[in-house]
Amino acid sequence: MELLWGLESRPRRGPKPRFTLEDVIGAAIGIADGEGLEALSMRRVAERLGVTAMSLYGYVPGKAELIDLMVDRAIGEAEMPDDVPGGWRARLEQVARASRAVYVRHPWLLQAVTARSVLGPNIIGKYDHELRAIADTGLGPIEMDLVVTMISDYVHGSARSAVEAAQAAQRTGKTDEEWWEEYEPLLKVVFDAERFPHAAVVGQAAGQEYGSGDPDRSFEFGLRLILDGIEALVERAT
Repeated sequence: MELLWGLESRPRRGPKPRFTLEDVIGAAIGIADGEGLEALSMRRVAERLGVTAMSLYGYVPGKAELIDLMVDRAIGEAEMPDDVPGGWRARLEQVARASRAVYVRHPWLLQAVTARSVLGPNIIGKYDHELRAIADTGLGPIEMDLVVTMISDYVHGSARSAVEAAQAAQRTGKTDEEWWEEYEPLLKVVFDAERFPHAAVVGQAAGQEYGSGDPDRSFEFGLRLILDGIEALVERAT
């Protein structure tokens, strides 16, 4: 945690360092963005910086601490404007969309962000920004915490769906539309509408309306429902 907050000064002897802790974090994020968190190692980061792995330990104790620094840096990329027009609902919409964009930009965050948050300045700053979005709603402190936690959990799940869809397309070389076109003829042969009546009706209607699944559309639909529920909570509080 000392490194996260810039409290730990790791003394180094000899000539002026060729790189900084920020360079180390940036190199690590570049590896994770391109190849996934499983490809990250101190050796790979060192290779990217053109130094020996041992030289990195003068900046960060190990991989676990480095990942914490990466998480806080990446989360800090979320846009957090204070002048969003439209009241608390518009502010929460902005919070959710900005958070999801960060996850989609850095898919490895879905693995790295766990129930035990990294208590870095960017993450705490983001939490404070989210609470500020609903500070004028009349909700109590516990309700405010539950609201922003619910939004965060929803965003995490939605981002995972979007990332998995993109990875599936990249892995197979086929878009969702192409995948459905390939399997639709077989599905028509094996699908029994009498056995699965609800799936038949809804599936046909959904297919005619918008074709294959769209993570962005699903996200916006779910976000509206969540905000409707929060609106009911706010109305009861006032």
